[in-house]
Amino acid sequence: MTAKNIMKRLKDGNARFVKDKLDGKLQNSSRRSELTGGQDPYAIILSCADSRVVPELAFDTGLGELFVLRVAGNVANTSTIASIEYAVAHIGSPVLVVLGHESCGAVTAAVGGGDNGYNLNHLLSHITPAIAATRKNASVNTVVKKNAELTVEELKARSSIIAGAVKKRKLKIVPAYYNLGSGKVEFL
Repeated sequence: MTAKNIMKRLKDGNARFVKDKLDGKLQNSSRRSELTGGQDPYAIILSCADSRVVPELAFDTGLGELFVLRVAGNVANTSTIASIEYAVAHIGSPVLVVLGHESCGAVTAAVGGGDNGYNLNHLLSHITPAIAATRKNASVNTVVKKNAELTVEELKARSSIIAGAVKKRKLKIVPAYYNLGSGKVEFL
């Protein structure tokens, strides 16, 4: 599938999700059996760990269709970048969506500042460039969108594998924003 076909498939799946018309395909024992020999996901999703955001549902996909990484604030840390590199270099997934979401707790914590302990402070430090790139007193949701956009650039800057795939047009990276109430994904 081409990146254009994949984007259409993701948008169509999200439209079904928003309308409560999930098709629920590729989610049974037959599909599990098909996947025992390997995987071939058509898209990579870097999403927040928030329990309200489930990419497989939001895009109405089945087993083996998405390569999903979930980390608070959908940040590009070393482990998520390495996992994305694996999907790009060894699986060949041609689309990567960086999916931020409405009312993100990690972004809210980063905007709020303060000492959240060593590990959480480290995670939130990945979000501070988005805070700095938005106007003073910007809403959390504005920062969420900017964070998704900047993460796209960070992935290319920090990984020669990802940057090389983008340069060779083997990978398209798209920032996106998930609306909690409607379930609608906006591609930014």
